[in-house]
Amino acid sequence: MPSAIWNGTVIAESDRCECLEGNCYFPPDVVQQRACLKPSDSLTVCPWKGTAGYYHVEVSGRQITDAA
Repeated sequence: MPSAIWNGTVIAESDRCECLEGNCYFPPDVVQQRACLKPSDSLTVCPWKGTAGYYHVEVSGRQITDAA
């Protein structure tokens, strides 16, 4: 089952995620550690996936920018 883990913390885990081009997209309701997600102002546009917004992932003071 795909899982998203950062700094030893499971952020999300589900067999209902969509995997595309090596990336797994988790449904919002399976995010176990929502407090670890910090809003980002970043947006990207893909002609066939549409507009995507992002979150920074932060655990124990360490952050990955635009990781979710």
